[in-house]
Amino acid sequence: MMANRMKRLLIGRPMKSKELEGEKLGRLKALAILSSDALSSVAYGTEQILIALMVAGFAAVWYSIPISIAVLGLLLILILSYRQTIFAYPMGGGAYVVAKNNLGTTTGLLAGGSLLIDYILTVAVSASAGTDAITSAFPSLHDHRVLIATVVILFLTLMNLRGVTESASVLAIPIYLFVVSIFVLIVSGVIRYLTGGAHPDIPELGTAVSNVSLFLLLKAFSSGCSALTGVEAVSNAIPNFKQPAERNAAATLVMMGLILGGMFLGISVLAYWYGITPSHNETVVSQIAASTFGRGFLYYFIQGVTALILFLAANTAYSAFPLLAFMLAKDKYMPHAFMVRGDRLGFSNGILFLAAFSIVLVVLFGGDTENLIPLYAVGVFIPFTLSQLGMMVRWVRLRPKGWGGKLAINTVGMLTTLGITLIFIFTKFSQVWMVFVFLPVVMWLFLRIHRHYVKVADELRIDLAADKPVIKGSTVVVPVAGITRVVSNSIGYAKSLTDNVVAVYVGFDDDSIERMEAKWAEWNPGVRLIVLRSSYRSITRPLLKFIDTVEWKTAETDHITILIPQFVTKHWWQHILHNQTGLLLRTYLFNRKDIVIATVPYHLKH
Repeated sequence: MMANRMKRLLIGRPMKSKELEGEKLGRLKALAILSSDALSSVAYGTEQILIALMVAGFAAVWYSIPISIAVLGLLLILILSYRQTIFAYPMGGGAYVVAKNNLGTTTGLLAGGSLLIDYILTVAVSASAGTDAITSAFPSLHDHRVLIATVVILFLTLMNLRGVTESASVLAIPIYLFVVSIFVLIVSGVIRYLTGGAHPDIPELGTAVSNVSLFLLLKAFSSGCSALTGVEAVSNAIPNFKQPAERNAAATLVMMGLILGGMFLGISVLAYWYGITPSHNETVVSQIAASTFGRGFLYYFIQGVTALILFLAANTAYSAFPLLAFMLAKDKYMPHAFMVRGDRLGFSNGILFLAAFSIVLVVLFGGDTENLIPLYAVGVFIPFTLSQLGMMVRWVRLRPKGWGGKLAINTVGMLTTLGITLIFIFTKFSQVWMVFVFLPVVMWLFLRIHRHYVKVADELRIDLAADKPVIKGSTVVVPVAGITRVVSNSIGYAKSLTDNVVAVYVGFDDDSIERMEAKWAEWNPGVRLIVLRSSYRSITRPLLKFIDTVEWKTAETDHITILIPQFVTKHWWQHILHNQTGLLLRTYLFNRKDIVIATVPYHLKH
């Protein structure tokens, strides 16, 4: 009862299935929940570009502007492409469904597995990046990064277990505060620059830098593309939208692209004007805010909402991961438990699975965002590429009206995302190699799960015309350890089912056997007692041999039922004071025998 009251306090009252439509999202709430990942990348996208460029020295920072513009060009392509995907596949599923339907099941599983890994990484990266923003403002908390990130993941898990609508209502406020504060920062920064607040030594655009190579520029561009992670989430979560779902999803995707593009370019330009360089102890956004407002109230407010948006970026994964897991489970590539809706109508098993693995990643990487981001980015660009390729195949195969222009958009998108994926692999292989270990393992698990479900279905399937229930008699075997009220209760129940009841006692020595036989004869319950001797003090081994004998004699005419007497203690802690012979016997028989195993409980009063 206490556990149930705690669950109701934390998660809320159970909701009826007919309330599901009320859990759908409108555009504003969906923008906050499904775009939080993409919008939050503003906090580290520019920083990743600068980290790559600083290898060539401060003079190379001007390259961040054309690289940022190139990233925005790719953003435009992705927005147009995923908008097409939304209308082509209004049931959601994104890259997994597109690749499976157009490129084959194996390719679809590759896309689905990549996305699942990416969503787990999204939560880990978001929690770690949010912790970085907090420790930039309060350096004394730097040693507690893993704990802070873990607490935030647990909080988001709890909020999402309460349901999509409730979490959206609460979490949308800080997300929109972040958007407003970043645009205030950008406008204030531009005003400061125009009034003479630029860095005096920044290199001019076009300044020649001798040690900048094409390889370095490509590496910086691929690093900046980490700002595009999360763009696909809207197309994955179309079922979460209110009707008309596809139109609302498409509008939300476009709004997200406009907001993300404006914020990303603004932060990149301010970083260049102010001569900002990446620091291990302070983020780029923190340095820009300090340069613009000083370390006063506005600075700490921006750091606070930046930390919140980075934390809440994980909410995109909490919305998309359970839906993708549901679709894979429906296709029999993941456990059916991921298809079950919880008390609040969310896919709670997917939410809990996502949280557990994200916490493991945070602990393993020590909350280090820089090490997680490349792994995170390559995980999402693989499904980006497969989704674009799948849509190309779809347009060529179906050739709907205007298919040429649609094909061109997806072709450009596929070539660009493929190029970025290859750049990530070649330039950051030491950081992303784990993806190529995880993905084959995940795909192997998918196939093993699917094969199991197919074999089970084949084995359980019956011919409705020919296969009818077989009517048999019943033989009930009651294992007894003595003569008690528990045994009496069980014998009484067994005799109510059939007259063919036999009690079995396993004895370890002559004295105990003789005492048991004498007491049974005196009690005379009307049931024959079979006594088995166990020289090695094992109860299960002689009992199994006896059951084998009963099966051999009666299997054709009777169903065999093992009826296990079991008393239940009044308090949970009293349970550990008694041996668990009944539980162990039931577990052992369940895993070894095709027989009926039943328990007759007797609840103790003290």
